[in-house]
Amino acid sequence: MPIYPDMQYFIIQEEGYFDELSATVSGEVFSDGPSIVQASATGDFDVMLFGIVPAMIVMDKDIPAKITAANIQNAMQVLAHDDFAAIWADADSGADAFARFEEEEGRKFTFGTFPPGSVPDILLRYWLSEIVGVDPESDVNITALGGAGPVRQALLAGEVDGTSIMEPVPTVVEMRDAPYQSIAWAGDFMPGQPAAVTLMHDRLREDNPEQAAAFVEQHQRATNFANENPDGAARHASTVIGESSLPVETARRAMDSPASDFITDPHKIADGAQIFSEYAANAGRIEEALSNDDLFDFGVYDSL
Repeated sequence: MPIYPDMQYFIIQEEGYFDELSATVSGEVFSDGPSIVQASATGDFDVMLFGIVPAMIVMDKDIPAKITAANIQNAMQVLAHDDFAAIWADADSGADAFARFEEEEGRKFTFGTFPPGSVPDILLRYWLSEIVGVDPESDVNITALGGAGPVRQALLAGEVDGTSIMEPVPTVVEMRDAPYQSIAWAGDFMPGQPAAVTLMHDRLREDNPEQAAAFVEQHQRATNFANENPDGAARHASTVIGESSLPVETARRAMDSPASDFITDPHKIADGAQIFSEYAANAGRIEEALSNDDLFDFGVYDSL
């Protein structure tokens, strides 16, 4: 997906790290996680880099795969229009802020974010119900948009009141002087928040363990590159996402965001994964909560 939580793919591709593998590698870009879930039904993909909730849905559909690496943590920002941000800052509570908005505007606050079952959608609903104390079904409106591009356009056009979104969208909006600002960051209310992960099919993970380890090794190499060379990572992100929608200067500023917290170690998101699994099950995205034994194969990373 053309978002910062998949930064490792941009770097691996642009730095030529795929050449270190003995297999020929080809990739396909999707606009959002649910689209990858739908495409995964064919069983053609060996590795998928996308959100942890769609990854859970893939596993829940009995596609034989497990998470072998994390890509990022604490990746989500909740943005709101400047007018609401002023209400938010003045209100006695978050619930009071949304109630005041509805009273003043004569309508409910509208969030526009990724489709149902995506990480931004699930995290938004978690934040609203567990942190803010409002019902995401009745106290606000949540509109499903088709990915990072549609969310960006909706914000720039002023078509929504807020969103739950990852980089580089918050920085693009800021650089374009759109009247939105962050009112919450996942690192504050769910430290270690999982976002995008590397899901690996069993035919690679179990049947070709040396190749699986080699891929995760290049993933770790790309994580190191992103953290040690933000200028280079920004150039690669701009190239892959497209310089017209993500100029290099904007890409570089997005690297300084607290939401650009790139990792490979899957152990770091294990606690948050259980929160997401339980919430995804309660929301009906998966049949039942998945344990970390169901979700992860830590052995590939630990073998490096």
